[in-house]
Amino acid sequence: KVKSNNLDVKIPESELETEEKGMEEEPTRESDGNILDVSSDYPRDKHISIQRHLADLEKLADLREDKKKPCPLCPEEKFKACYSHKLRRHLQNLHWKVSVEFKGYRMCICHLPCHPVKPNLIGDQTLSKMGAHYHCIICSATITRRTDMIGHINRHVNKGETESRFITVRAPTNEVIKESATDVQVLPNHSTPQKTDSYFNPKMKLNRQLIFCALAVLAEERKPIECLDAFGATGIMGLQWAKHLRSSVKVTINDCNENSVKIIKENCHLNKMKVKLNMREGDSDGTVGDGEENSDTIEVTKMDANVIMHLRSFDFIHLDPFGTSVNYLDSAFRNVRNLGIVSLTSTDISSLYAKAQHVALRHYGCNIVRTEYYKELAARIVLAAVTRAAARCNKGIEVLLAVALEHFVLVVVRVLRGPSTADNSAKKIRYLIHCQWCEERIFQKESNMVEENPYQQLPCDCHGSMPGRTAVVLGPLWSGSLFNTGFLRRMLLEAVQYGLDEAQPLLKTLVCEAECTTLKHFSTHGPGDENKQEECGVYIKTSNNSAESYVVPGKRKGEEVIRGTAKRQRAEHSTEHPAFYYNVHRHSIRGTNMPKLNKFLNYLSEAGYRVSRTHFDPMGVRTNAPLAQFKTVLMKYSTPTYMAGQAEGPLHLPGDVQVGEEVPAAADTKQEDAEFPEDDKSRVVDAISTQSYPTDCAAD
Repeated sequence: KVKSNNLDVKIPESELETEEKGMEEEPTRESDGNILDVSSDYPRDKHISIQRHLADLEKLADLREDKKKPCPLCPEEKFKACYSHKLRRHLQNLHWKVSVEFKGYRMCICHLPCHPVKPNLIGDQTLSKMGAHYHCIICSATITRRTDMIGHINRHVNKGETESRFITVRAPTNEVIKESATDVQVLPNHSTPQKTDSYFNPKMKLNRQLIFCALAVLAEERKPIECLDAFGATGIMGLQWAKHLRSSVKVTINDCNENSVKIIKENCHLNKMKVKLNMREGDSDGTVGDGEENSDTIEVTKMDANVIMHLRSFDFIHLDPFGTSVNYLDSAFRNVRNLGIVSLTSTDISSLYAKAQHVALRHYGCNIVRTEYYKELAARIVLAAVTRAAARCNKGIEVLLAVALEHFVLVVVRVLRGPSTADNSAKKIRYLIHCQWCEERIFQKESNMVEENPYQQLPCDCHGSMPGRTAVVLGPLWSGSLFNTGFLRRMLLEAVQYGLDEAQPLLKTLVCEAECTTLKHFSTHGPGDENKQEECGVYIKTSNNSAESYVVPGKRKGEEVIRGTAKRQRAEHSTEHPAFYYNVHRHSIRGTNMPKLNKFLNYLSEAGYRVSRTHFDPMGVRTNAPLAQFKTVLMKYSTPTYMAGQAEGPLHLPGDVQVGEEVPAAADTKQEDAEFPEDDKSRVVDAISTQSYPTDCAAD
């Protein structure tokens, strides 16, 4: 029961006698300044803030009239040492009066550094404040507020957990997780970034595999390459690079948190890797085993990501901060080598997916709204920020890969030095006109002149048939291609070689999406088949140049090789895929069953359009068909729901609508009105409302 906000539960006399006897037999000893060990009758210890009487608390301070004594429950910076009369008043007012009572014990408030708050990094200094808290007498948990402590004890009482177990707060044991033949130690709260210093998310395994494949492709072009994991956390990504690629890469793992750096070094030893602390320290942190080579050495640094990217040059840089990565783009492109690769993972999906539009405007300088193609819109927003950062350093980019999934947006770009490439890349940043009625979209024309009527650029005529302003301007966005077909093919080869099962299906989808074709019509033959290797039904282009051909003596000859490599990389990708995609559910006709998605892709392909599925949306279709023709084909091969027993086939609609004919995009709404007159619409609605559906009828 609760009396005056204090728990008053009587304890059996036998337990009291046992405890008093044990305390008399073995004197109390202080350990680490915080813990008192009691008699062996109790298997565990109790905290010094848990006492029976105020006199017991005063004994801890060892009050004397002639000497100043510190408070046993407060650090020196909070309460300085004082004489006994002042210290007695402090213990009574600040600790004893606000205590929580349970079974004759008082849990006094504690200000010692046994409940640290997560440190905040301000500049180059780490500030960590210690909060006032209570120690639970039952489970040794630390609770910050008194009311929460009372409720915590009440829950123990309701569960029948009333036995006092004085527990010493010990450091939690680290859990070992294995991923891709790499073992890493993680803290108990590794999945909550606000509560841990070394964040590890198992859901990002696919992200790590894609980045590994991109690095493996770059390692085949030139060896060795210097790669940087700017935000190491547990160091799992850098460990996978060094463990599988070995002498092809020189791995540097960086983190600004001291605890993370300690865990990274422990994980290196766990995977039998040498640790080199930094550039200035030539001695390794330790060696494991005999016969090891220098390729097994990983450099671990503790500094800000911007600082290390300003100080050193790298061939491959990966940025994976918690949130947006725009604060590190200028540093990443400052010293990255020519034809190097920069990959970045953005996890601020609330702003990129238009849930927090003001944050997207603040971080990326981009105006966005929620659309059916919001995931591809997010990838183009990040690419626009990357392009502007590279252009400020007189560098251009070639987009190799852009993936937007549920938890992250991954962008991989190749860096091309020179002001001309920077200008060409900057020209691909344009604004997008988006119709809010039919969701038709088109990039604005590249012109500096003010257009009188920008609605004329949209293929639809919603502005003429609908009241008010029907379109919005989004951007600026990246308007170029999102994929490099040749690079994706080589990534697929590396995924098969290293057994990355989760990345292979996605890479196959990306290859088809880059070429805008379906798996059924995927072209496995082409020019230069002698330089291709077949893997998983897909021919993957490989280079005849060996790794030694990139090491050419002489400056002029080396520059010629680099320029030739750049031209070869630019020629790898085919015709750019169509921008954006349509969702078949968004544009389906109410009261009809859509055809199967794969059949619908065949119908569009037979009509003469390029078509493919997209990884951005499982029900999305990437095609160069205008929205009017897209709706026409979808309507033609849909069946009414009340005709579910009929075999699937074209829907016979009034009017002469032929799919093979070119339908003017501007007549979209007029055509729909011609196909569905008002009388026909009312008859269809009446039939649907009155029709009794059979039990075996299901929507497609």
